[in-house]
This record gives sequence, structure tokens and C-alpha cells, in this order.
Amino acid sequence: MTLQNDLLLKALKGETVQRPPVWMMRQAGRFLPDYMKLKEKYDFFTRVETPELAAEITVMPVNQIGVDAAILFSDILVVPQAMGLQVLMEERKGPSLPDPIKTVDDLKRICVPDVHDRLHYVMGAIKATKQSLNGAVPLIGFAGAPWTLLCYMVEGKGSKTFDQAKQFCYTQPELAHTLLQMITDTTIAYLKAQVEAGVNCVQVFDSWGGLLDKEDFAKYSLAYIDQIVKALRPLSPVTVFAKGVWHSLTELENTGASALGLDWANTPGFARANTCNITLQGNYDPAKLLQSPAKITKDVHQMIDAFGVQRYIVNLGHGILPNVPVENGKAFVEAVKSYKA
Repeated sequence: MTLQNDLLLKALKGETVQRPPVWMMRQAGRFLPDYMKLKEKYDFFTRVETPELAAEITVMPVNQIGVDAAILFSDILVVPQAMGLQVLMEERKGPSLPDPIKTVDDLKRICVPDVHDRLHYVMGAIKATKQSLNGAVPLIGFAGAPWTLLCYMVEGKGSKTFDQAKQFCYTQPELAHTLLQMITDTTIAYLKAQVEAGVNCVQVFDSWGGLLDKEDFAKYSLAYIDQIVKALRPLSPVTVFAKGVWHSLTELENTGASALGLDWANTPGFARANTCNITLQGNYDPAKLLQSPAKITKDVHQMIDAFGVQRYIVNLGHGILPNVPVENGKAFVEAVKSYKA
């Protein structure tokens, strides 16, 4: 099916565009009133595991905000769940994994699964979403980076520092690398299945990469992201978003990724200076979407001036906040569409 709007794919390929494409991380749900209605009616995993619901949520921001791409409504923790760990999602508490991985024996409780079996509902959601989009915009698939998934699988819950996960790597490095490889193998199969099901490109989220210094990031995260990018690159454009990893932009570019996502602590000048010829994505602070629409418009135009129109995808520096007014989300998107160089 021919896409009516292929701006995102052009930017990912480095082709010339009239304006940069725009979408927002975590745009599927969270801040939209229609999503909140579904949230009141269905629990989290019902929303994720019911293809029709996931498709409805995925398409909402395309229809209501006017973004240039849809990103599948799902969660990075479906992978640990598919590998055999119990994952709970409690409102206002975040995720919890009651039986985390701590020892060699714990590894026997998990496996590299058949993703078509354990994650069949994701492929169903992709097919339902593609049908609903009807070629309007590209669909982005995604997965969590192995290091970030290890953090949850070892810590058993969210954390600002993931000290237990780091201790696990530093005191049981062999076990850590075995687990990271299992996650990597699962993720490669999972993303390949997403591409087969119809996504137009994929993004790898390393939300906690910034907790590691350069040397440890190379060892416990980059080495596995590299495997994923190289496996997917022949099949699909791959964006890598490693939050807080300002120190390894060159190394991330060397994986062969099509684009690098940036958090708001990175500056356009620094990012361009530390990469050669790659598309950059980001990096508006989500909290700034709580400003007036006029200020958002001014900020976005300045951001595009700084990054440049080519090889650039306008996005946030992390996920959109639940309390952002819908009109402010629209202002962010409209600012990009109204941009004149």
C-alpha cells in the first residue's frame, strides 16, 4: 500500500524533505481524553493484548493531533513477559515483576520464546492498525533495549538508579551477559516479526542507558543494541533512542542505525558535532508542552532552526506527560507544519 504521507521514511533514509516530520513518544494514549475513557473501562494488558483496542489507541493521535506517524500502542515489558516473567501494571505505581532474576537458577525460569506464539497479539494489533490507517502515515514498531529490560527483570520494579541491576552486572557479569543475550535474541525475533506484520520502521528504547558510564554502556548495552540494529537494518529503518547517552553518539551511529533519538539534555550543536551523517530525532522537553501554545510554537521553530530541516525528525526528548493539554500537543505538531525556513 502506497503511503499518503511518507515524510518520516524519507527523513530516515536521508532524502530531501520540505519540512521535517513530527511525532511524539508515548503519543498513543496518555494525554488524550478518548484514551482515558478506554483506560477506565479496560485494564492495561487488556488494552495491549486486544488488537482492536491497541489499534484504536494507536490511530488516535494521527486523527486527533495530526502527527506524521503512528507508533504501536504496546509496552517494552511484553518481552520479559513473553520470556516467562510475571509482569504487573498497577495504576500510579508503575510496573512490577514479582519474581525477578537474581541467580543462575532463576534463568531456568525463562526462555527465548517463539514470538509468534507468545506475542501473537502484537502482530494482530499491527495488522488491525495498518487496516485502520489505510496508508495515511507510517506505523512505527518498537522494543526495549536489552540493558533497559535487564534493569526491570533484575530490579523487579521501576527505579531511578537501578542499583540492583548494576550490582548484578558488576558481581555476576557472566550471568548478566547470558541474560542480555537471551533478551537480544528474543528482541531480534520480535522486531523481525513486527516488520513482517507490517510496521514501516522500528525504534529501540534504551531508557536507562544513561545510568552507565561510557565503558559500561559499551559493554552492557551498546554491544547488544549493535546486534539488533545489524539484524534489522536489511529489513527496516531502525531508530535508537538511548536516553542520557550523550557520551556515545558516535558509537551509536556506528551501529548503522538510520536515526538517533536525543533527550532534551543534548543540544543540536553537540549532537551534530558528534555524529557524521545520520538523522537525529528529538528533543523538546515534554514539560515545556505545559507552556502556552504561542511559546511552544516559538520554541519548535527555534529547535528546527538549530537542527536543520534535513535529516531531522521533530519529537520530544522523552515521552509526553499525561497532563499535557490536547491543544498544546496540537500546537507542537502545527508548529512543525507551519515552519518556514
